[in-house]
Amino acid sequence: MGRTRKGRDISGWLVVDKPAGLTSTAVVNKVKWAFQAKKAGHAGTLDPDATGVLAVALGEATKTVPYITDALKAYTFTVRLGQSTNTDDAEGEVVDTSDLRPDDAAIKAVLGQFVGDIMQVPPKFSAVKIDGQRAYKLARDGEDVELAARPLWVEELLLVGRPDADHVTLEMTCGKGGYVRSIARDLGEVLGCFGHVRELRRVWSGPFDAKDGLTLDQIQELARTPELDTHLRPLEEGLQDLPEVRATPEGATRLRNGNPGMVIASDVEYGDEAWASLEGKAVAVGRYKAGELHPSRVFNT
Repeated sequence: MGRTRKGRDISGWLVVDKPAGLTSTAVVNKVKWAFQAKKAGHAGTLDPDATGVLAVALGEATKTVPYITDALKAYTFTVRLGQSTNTDDAEGEVVDTSDLRPDDAAIKAVLGQFVGDIMQVPPKFSAVKIDGQRAYKLARDGEDVELAARPLWVEELLLVGRPDADHVTLEMTCGKGGYVRSIARDLGEVLGCFGHVRELRRVWSGPFDAKDGLTLDQIQELARTPELDTHLRPLEEGLQDLPEVRATPEGATRLRNGNPGMVIASDVEYGDEAWASLEGKAVAVGRYKAGELHPSRVFNT
């Protein structure tokens, strides 16, 4: 017999304004403890030194994590020009230097190369797996890590500040799987001056914004109180990028049992992925086919 999981049956999203110095997993564990939740996860890892939006899903909301992971995200980051590091951020060892400092016009002139559908090689110190092992582990062991380029959609990349000759601040909106450290590294290479990320903040992720996030100090202060529950956002917010169809009561019962169920749809095409609701609550996600939703995920709420 399987072991019973302890904790509360609580579902929803909490937006955390992650501080620097903690892993995303550590933040999730803190949130899980504060809510005494049975299950928790996050949508999109932030590097330990990065700050900003970490969307933490509890309970049934963990089933909507892929839709937030796939959503557009926005970052503000500062690039240190004139230096490259082995980790592509300020934590690594400097491996190349240059006295060249491009002006703003030169930087703006090349930003277009990083917009649209691009191919990006992840940093050697990343969680990408190579033959079953994390790249960062191989790199720490001194192995020469070779990573394949991956496709990335970059919607926008803008120069928004120049604190001094050595630093430039950029804003980027991109899709799933983007590495800001790779953008900084590749920008430095294109400019001929080298570069790495000095500071990084995720401003928003899908429907979740940093200005709405709780700090870890606030979470600690409100931990295991009814007031903390008031900051939990509905799991349905994780489905905003999918069309909604309305389940009939009978259809909802069938969907919850994992069977196709009758739904009422207006702007959904045959075969589209959609989520079904009953009285505003998510019932299931699946494919719409001729008046029915064929479920792939079912919510027990």
